[in-house]
Amino acid sequence: MGNKDLKVSVIVPVYNGERYLVRCMDSIVGQTLKETEIICVDDGSSDRSPEILDEYVRLDNRVRLISQRNAGAGAARNRGFSEAKGEYLSFLDADDFFEPDMLERAYRKAKEQKAQILVFGSDQYRSDLEEFHHVDWTIRKHALPPYRPMNYRTFTENVFKVFVGWTWDKLFEREFVLKHGFKFQEQRTSNDLLFVFSALVLAERIEVEEAVLAHQRRDNPESLSHTREKSWQCFYHALTALRENLVRYGLYYELEQDFINYALHFSLWNYKTIQGGKKKELYRMLKRKWFRELGIAGRGKEYFYNKGEYEEYREIMKRQNLAEK
Repeated sequence: MGNKDLKVSVIVPVYNGERYLVRCMDSIVGQTLKETEIICVDDGSSDRSPEILDEYVRLDNRVRLISQRNAGAGAARNRGFSEAKGEYLSFLDADDFFEPDMLERAYRKAKEQKAQILVFGSDQYRSDLEEFHHVDWTIRKHALPPYRPMNYRTFTENVFKVFVGWTWDKLFEREFVLKHGFKFQEQRTSNDLLFVFSALVLAERIEVEEAVLAHQRRDNPESLSHTREKSWQCFYHALTALRENLVRYGLYYELEQDFINYALHFSLWNYKTIQGGKKKELYRMLKRKWFRELGIAGRGKEYFYNKGEYEEYREIMKRQNLAEK
C-alpha cells in the first residue's frame, strides 16, 4: 500500500502492557477500515510486550514496531507520529480499545467536513466487572453550535472544558499537526494536554461523531492515571506550557479567563484525586506559589464560572495546614 493510500496512522505507545495489549491490538488490526498503518512504540518494556508486538508485526504487514529506551508516553507518541504517513492521526493507549468500526466512522465524518480535529464518543470499561460505564462529560454537547464547521469561538462554554485534553478519542489531520508543529510534552503524566488544547484553539474546522467508539480501561492499577503521585508536578507544567503557547499564538488575552478557570479546575482535580505523601507537597505548592503563578490568586468570586470551585480554592488558602477541616 502506498503512502498516498494511507487514511489513518494509529500510534500506540506501549510500556509493560502485556496484560491488556492483545485486546488493544486486536481492536486496531480488526478495524473495518483497512487503509491504515499501525505504529507501535515500545518504550523500554521489561515484560512480554515486545514479543506480543513482534507477533502482530509477523502476521500483519500494516504493523510496525519501534523500540526506544524508556522515555515516557509523550516521547513515544512523538516518535510514532514523526514517522506516520496517514492522512489522519489516531492515538491509543495500550490498555484501551476501539469499536471495530471506529476508524471507518471517524474518518468518514472527518472527510465529509474536512475536519482538522474529529472528536468521537467514548466510555469507561471495568474488566474486573466486565462492565461499560456511560460518561457524558467527554463531549459537552450543550456547548456545541448547531452548525458546521465549528471552532472554539463558536463554543458556548469554557473552551478548555468542551472536550477532554487527551488524544485517544480524537482524529487529527496530519498536515494540520505538521503545519503548527504540535508536540507531546515529554513528561510522565498530563503529556497530551498541550497537544490537544493547542490544536483545539488553532483548528478552523472541528467535527464531532457522538457514537461511542472507544473504551477507556479504568481498573488498571499500573496506569499513569492511577500512579500520578510519582509525577504530581506534571499538570502544572502542562498548564504553564499551554499558557506560553496561547501567548505565542496571540490568543492569551482573548482566552485568559477561560484558561484561568480551567487552571483552577485542573489544579483542584489533581489535588483531590492524588494519593500518598505527595498530596501535602502539592497542597503547599498550590497555596504558596502555583495558584498565584497560574493567575488564580487575587481574583474575586465573580471572575470564576464555577463558584463551588472558587470556594474550594478559598478553603485551601484559609487553611493553615492540610490536616485542618
